[in-house]
Amino acid sequence: MKIVPDTSVVIDGRITSLIKTGEYKGATIIIPEAVVAELEAQANQGREIGFSGLTELQELFRMSEEHVIELQFTGDRPSLEQVKLSSGGEIDALIRNVAIDHDARFITSDLVQAEVAKAKGLDVTYLRPQIGDFSPLSIDQYLDEETIAITLKERVPPVAKIGKLRDTRLVTLRDAPMTEYELKSMAQELLERAKRDPDGFIELEKRGITVVQIGSLRISIARRPFSDGMEITVVRPLVDLSLDDYDMAPEIKQRVLGNRRGVLIAGPPGAGKTTLAQSLATFLAGHDFIVKTMEAPRDLQVPDHITQYTALEGSMTNTAEALLLVRPDYVVFDEIRKNEDFGVYADMRLAGMGMVGVVHAMEVHDCLRRFCDRVDYSILPQIINTVIYVVQGAITKIYDLELTIKAPEGMPGDAHIRPVIVVREHARREPEIEIFRYEGETLVMPLVRRTAVEPPAVTEPPVVAAPAAEPEENVSWKVAEKEVQREIGRYTSGPVEVRIISDNKAVVYIEDKDVPAAIGKGGKNVSAIVNKLGIGIDIRPRSELEAQKHVEEEMQLAGGIKIRLDKKQLTIVSPENKGKIVDVFAGKEYLFTATVNEEGDILLAKNSTIAQEMIKRYNEGETIRLRPV
Repeated sequence: MKIVPDTSVVIDGRITSLIKTGEYKGATIIIPEAVVAELEAQANQGREIGFSGLTELQELFRMSEEHVIELQFTGDRPSLEQVKLSSGGEIDALIRNVAIDHDARFITSDLVQAEVAKAKGLDVTYLRPQIGDFSPLSIDQYLDEETIAITLKERVPPVAKIGKLRDTRLVTLRDAPMTEYELKSMAQELLERAKRDPDGFIELEKRGITVVQIGSLRISIARRPFSDGMEITVVRPLVDLSLDDYDMAPEIKQRVLGNRRGVLIAGPPGAGKTTLAQSLATFLAGHDFIVKTMEAPRDLQVPDHITQYTALEGSMTNTAEALLLVRPDYVVFDEIRKNEDFGVYADMRLAGMGMVGVVHAMEVHDCLRRFCDRVDYSILPQIINTVIYVVQGAITKIYDLELTIKAPEGMPGDAHIRPVIVVREHARREPEIEIFRYEGETLVMPLVRRTAVEPPAVTEPPVVAAPAAEPEENVSWKVAEKEVQREIGRYTSGPVEVRIISDNKAVVYIEDKDVPAAIGKGGKNVSAIVNKLGIGIDIRPRSELEAQKHVEEEMQLAGGIKIRLDKKQLTIVSPENKGKIVDVFAGKEYLFTATVNEEGDILLAKNSTIAQEMIKRYNEGETIRLRPV
């Protein structure tokens, strides 16, 4: 019997399996040179399937030496033009032609190749994906019910991470180091299983790295040049929880079943975000919602009626376009990392689709900062209604986002009212984060709040004494003052004077020439400091401080008007006329017309003619008064 296998059955190892079972014992196996060329090209690109296929050819050669089969290599190697057209079937055509020329049985596990071969009149055996029980994998010997992950690397003893989510330990599985031969055999076995198992697929394949999913196992196979040695890493979910197993399940259910359908699950790596996401997906699918997932790689463990999608043609944007046509009620987007992913989440949410996103973030404000860098902050509450923060498998806090118009907390007292997104902790309803625009920059500012210490109970009549100082508060302000001084000092050459006026606000006086550098282009420098320290900073020139220090005289006039004199200017203070245009009179004589600014002041240079005239008239006892125009 003459047999021509194509590339697919050489890679998945079933041709040697059939020979070992005796089905093709004594047959003549004809390998087209196009198959060898294809496997060689894949191996040169660092793809694991290329190495797996070459290992299979070596096994066929060994069988031929033992006279189990006869092995022949024949046909032409593909030309450069045929390689370029391989996606159109040129290589497949060369392989089929070998079967035609030798009147041989053609074996393939590629459905399209099988159908074309039948149309050409070939004797075709199509090997369908295997259904049923499989023999245990070699890596199963390293896995038990408590194993979270294993790492197998050449020249190093195998290790496993064992335990529960909140209590894990690293254990050495044996004293002898792994060999490259062992790892190559395991890698080939894993790739064969991934191609034959209906629950297995190759998620990613690039030069030096292959990621496969087999059931609940996510397996990474790395080799040189990507890594410094061959390594196989296996990760699997340890727990399968329902939504009711979480402490704050009722609050989450109320949101996702209601109209707050923009959900983010945030937390550090390994905190249990994906486990919560799959619990939410299962819960929603059980409440008459059509649920789909977007994952790269696909490792959510969800029921079969929840379809799992990956990046279409390498792009989640393409996947989103397809899902918008499918129109599910909810989409669970696991692992939002790239700029494209944030845009896709926002677009799908604004299109009215319920979204559950998973984001790596050490703190909640880090997660929101990443969104603000990619979408306009003013639409953030329309995209994200709820943020669930997860640590060590437990939901620690739930946050709500709302848009309001107010002056931001922790900013200078003269900060204007503006749109502010307030992030409130669900249980206490206290604002913990504010998001707003300042000097052209979007700030995500945590609001630091201190819990007041209640005094001890008084059992005897209290002794009346002077109020005690609050050393704790003063010490914390001193620390904040030093931090602000150090950060601002990086951008200045002169002295930096810091005045902490509240827990969330500091006024900083620096040399006039240093102000632009400290603020930075578009407020970049001061915004970075505000985000880092979590305290509002008002940068002012030192000349303003000097002016405040050298007030020479303040005169109270009739009608609530004051005249303030210092070394450089004369200020007429009239708060009730702020924003108005007024005529200024001395007695009955008109002096000039001016506009009162938003602070209620009229500023005049002290050595100007008008200012000198005013001082003269006041000294002569004439009444200075203002009359709105």
